[in-house]
Amino acid sequence: MAVGVFDLFSIGIGPSSSHTVGPMRAAAVFAEELKTSGDLEKVASLRVDLYGSLAATGHGHGTMTAILLGLEGFHPEQILPEEVEGRLAAIAETGKLQLAGSVPLPYGVQDMILRPLTILPRHTNGMSFTVSDADGEVLHKATFFSVGGGFIVREGEED
Repeated sequence: MAVGVFDLFSIGIGPSSSHTVGPMRAAAVFAEELKTSGDLEKVASLRVDLYGSLAATGHGHGTMTAILLGLEGFHPEQILPEEVEGRLAAIAETGKLQLAGSVPLPYGVQDMILRPLTILPRHTNGMSFTVSDADGEVLHKATFFSVGGGFIVREGEED
């Protein structure tokens, strides 16, 4: 993978690119995949698991709110500061996020599952996203690692 000078400087929210920019990107990638799969309208539930360091320090570093924005389809380098506050306030007020920007789904920071003592084999900053239909059938699942500098790696694509 070629890395340019603009890749070295992450643009995004939060005090730590590995705890906000990377997780936001991973969530946005997951939302985009869900949208292109054709299964978005079937989604009835969402599960987000945070592992290791993301779970241990996520509240203080803004990991959870960055993930909510990513699940709505926002990318860290494209969202404006006023959009951040507005969307987070709307999610908090309604208890719903707009999955991939279009499907209202009851979900908030309090619904994320934190596993600070579980370290996935690839990296200490792991996260899994799973969506299921009304019958509990898994529609799409992915695990990502935020490896620093806002870069993400999908489980199984570590090389």
